[in-house]
Amino acid sequence: MKVVLVGYMASGKSSVGKLLSEQLGIKFIDFDEYIEEQTKMSIKTIFADKGEIFFRKKEHELLGQVLNANESLLLSTGGGTPCYSNNMNTILEKSDHSIYLQLSISTLAARISGEKETRPLVKDISNDELPEFIGKHLFERRQFYALAKHIVNGDKKSLEEVVAEVKELL
Repeated sequence: MKVVLVGYMASGKSSVGKLLSEQLGIKFIDFDEYIEEQTKMSIKTIFADKGEIFFRKKEHELLGQVLNANESLLLSTGGGTPCYSNNMNTILEKSDHSIYLQLSISTLAARISGEKETRPLVKDISNDELPEFIGKHLFERRQFYALAKHIVNGDKKSLEEVVAEVKELL
């Protein structure tokens, strides 16, 4: 079984993925970490030294690679992964289940404001401007996320509740 989690940054893809993979007994891969391992560079460094176009090409290449190389896995994608290079079609074609972990703008802003230093995209945005930034960004990205086979709303739910809901869909 191949399960791919998509959604905006801080939507819980890695946390849900780790716990769910333990419960299902299948391999978990955090796609951002996989990209870093394969390129031997941090994503921050790739963006700074090689640029976003290089990153998106490498991301597309490695997405196909990771989905082809594993019979069974739970893949947590980066927030932008489904939105570029026809990646969402790759996810839909090569996975059994794609799940959009959806959260409200206010929940995402609250989560992101506490971890801005680890998120290059938003580190220079003030907490007051964060909801507007997220809203605009989500407006652009939601069309890709919404193509997922399943949508799970995680607002006001614990990690365990979200994992249980995802498990029911599989």
